[in-house]
Amino acid sequence: MRILGATLIAIIVLTGCGTAKSSFNPQKKYAPRELQKDYDVFQNVLEESHPGLYWYTPRDSMDYYFNWGKQQIADSLTEPEFKKVLGYVLARMDCGHTTVRSSKKYSKYLDTVRNEKFFPLSPKLWDDTTVVAANLNRRDTILKRGTVIEAIDHKSIKEITDTIFKFISSDGRNLTHKFQSVSNRGAFGSLYTNVYGLSSRYAVDYLDSNGTRHSILIPVYDPARDTANRAAIRRFIRPTKKEMKKTGIQNTRSLRIDTSNRIAFLGKGYHLKKFFKQSFRQIRKDRLLYLVVDVRGNGGGNVTNSTLLSKYMVNNRFKVCDSLYAVNRNSRYKKYIDNYFLNRLFMLAFTRKKEDGHFHFSYFEKHRFKPKQKNHFDGKTYVLIGGNSFSATTLFVNAVISQDNVTVVGEETGGGSYGNTAWLIPDVKLPETKLQFRLPLFRLVMDKNQPKTGHGIFPEVEVKPTVEAIRRNEDYKLKKVMEMIKEDKSSELTHARK
Repeated sequence: MRILGATLIAIIVLTGCGTAKSSFNPQKKYAPRELQKDYDVFQNVLEESHPGLYWYTPRDSMDYYFNWGKQQIADSLTEPEFKKVLGYVLARMDCGHTTVRSSKKYSKYLDTVRNEKFFPLSPKLWDDTTVVAANLNRRDTILKRGTVIEAIDHKSIKEITDTIFKFISSDGRNLTHKFQSVSNRGAFGSLYTNVYGLSSRYAVDYLDSNGTRHSILIPVYDPARDTANRAAIRRFIRPTKKEMKKTGIQNTRSLRIDTSNRIAFLGKGYHLKKFFKQSFRQIRKDRLLYLVVDVRGNGGGNVTNSTLLSKYMVNNRFKVCDSLYAVNRNSRYKKYIDNYFLNRLFMLAFTRKKEDGHFHFSYFEKHRFKPKQKNHFDGKTYVLIGGNSFSATTLFVNAVISQDNVTVVGEETGGGSYGNTAWLIPDVKLPETKLQFRLPLFRLVMDKNQPKTGHGIFPEVEVKPTVEAIRRNEDYKLKKVMEMIKEDKSSELTHARK
């Protein structure tokens, strides 16, 4: 028993030592040899399988950026430092669906860290204007919501955005998506810190209510000093997966009916076949005349569901795309690619190699979908779009925008008007750092006759933010739609009297 007891104690001690040694170290530096191995896999996988690698950026330019990336790993780097290098190279591709993410261990560390400090301001940015949307330092009575910011740490906002935008992937040369990305909650502070580092204080140049420029020093936000608001702030900066999932479900299932004005408001999300069926049935039963479809915050989703939503609104048969293909069905790096076997099985079953050497998904290239007859909506429809409207959202908007009874309102979509790479997108896990990046396997062109401008779909009625609208926390795009509906009803009434 003594021997057994001594053995158990030894095992516990050794296990404890092993646990201590294996605990995650966020400051760990990877040797150039390890980084080079990861970078080789990173570059080779993209060159082998990415269908949009040279879509907007010529081969010689991408070769230049790949070589630039190699030059940055002459010395040891931490995971965030290496991630920054990969993020810059990926952003040069101009593919909004190809992004880099932290390793699972690093992400878990960020979810549990307790002493992290944050850049305090969350601004709304567009064109040449930047306005405070939220301030984590609640006692700040100067930089309130609606205050115009001109510079941070003696760097103009344009200089800052020009730098930060180099690390944000977007479809083509789309700037609306980049402005929206840095305006999403907590995003600006995170990107600013990643690029410029975290400071204890920041010098902020701002305009007062008279348009006079001032400068003020503000402290970094420290949750440790704001215990009453710590949990709420952490959810604001970095929501948990459970919170994000809950929010996603709520957004997907959003249907609101204004019976007095005979308007239906359909929220973001292309999921849940049952939800669409019930919604359009209710719209028909209530004999509603107007439909507002809000896809401003919809980052994409299942093409089957976006097609289904289109069927309830389109008047004629329509195609999802003119071409949909992969450049490769096999990979030498399959051990690093998630769901490799299932994705390859899918490609073998549904794609065929054509004369251009690509593997085409012919069903979507040829098939024309019929409009729904039951519960089809024929009234006047307003579709709200913006910089967060991506992927399948653009397929839906493209299907309905040409109809006379549909008006698209808002800002340019983040998703490309010519096409995208949003189909099968597995993660690739690098062998040493375990960093992950998204690898689109298909390239989709919606309409081959449209010019490849590198822009998203532009609205028929453009509505951009204003300083006053941000200050009042006003939904300015929806307000514009309501004004248009009011005008339409007034016009109909006048016509009826005649």
